[in-house]
Amino acid sequence: MFLEVFAAMPRQGPGNRECAAKALGLCQDLPTAPTILDLGCGSGGQTLQLAELTAGSIIAVDNHAPWIAQLEQTIAKRGLEKRIRPAKGDMASLAFEPGSFDLIWSEGPLCSIGIEPALRICWLLLRPGGHLSFTDAVWRKTNPPAEVLAMFERDYPKMRWVADILATIKRCDFDLLGHFTLPDEAWWDDFYIPMEAHANSLKPKYAQDSEALEGLALIVHEIELHRKYSEYYAYEFFVAQKPQ
Repeated sequence: MFLEVFAAMPRQGPGNRECAAKALGLCQDLPTAPTILDLGCGSGGQTLQLAELTAGSIIAVDNHAPWIAQLEQTIAKRGLEKRIRPAKGDMASLAFEPGSFDLIWSEGPLCSIGIEPALRICWLLLRPGGHLSFTDAVWRKTNPPAEVLAMFERDYPKMRWVADILATIKRCDFDLLGHFTLPDEAWWDDFYIPMEAHANSLKPKYAQDSEALEGLALIVHEIELHRKYSEYYAYEFFVAQKPQ
């Protein structure tokens, strides 16, 4: 059910073009046409934005084959086959040679294998002076309401604070170039608004399927929690550089 809802989304997590442009602006001395790896690309919302905002070539990796197929269709329609290469793969066991990329980009998925293991993989794959741009969910206030805490205990029990991730970046031998909090519209415009509409539209289709309805209710409940309690958590964009 989650995959059916997410497949219809412009993107599979918070973010927008403006935030991507801001993060790219923090990348110092990127080549004119960088070699980019988009880790956990989903159906490619941010991949396409990277193609608009840079002149680079992009390898877009995700472990969910239907999203890779969806991105391949989008690329063909837009004539971007020479610039974007989708590939099914697991970010914990990538087959690329060390030092292959000028920029590694990941909006959200690094936490699936743990931020520190992910950063160490990225460090190996980046060229000296290469850049890493990623987002992750973080706490903003202590003592969140019980239902917010329960949601993250279910979905991201190891979620931390910005200071924790900054310490991890330093521990993994990256130089921090900057970080910023995603604005609320980055949650709504291309993520929660279409998610809520699509989830509600599916309810008649699954009216006799209690398990599917339970999944849809969980999705809608997450959105309602964000309406009520978004001051307790956020997505943060981090931009770092591998030393020369």
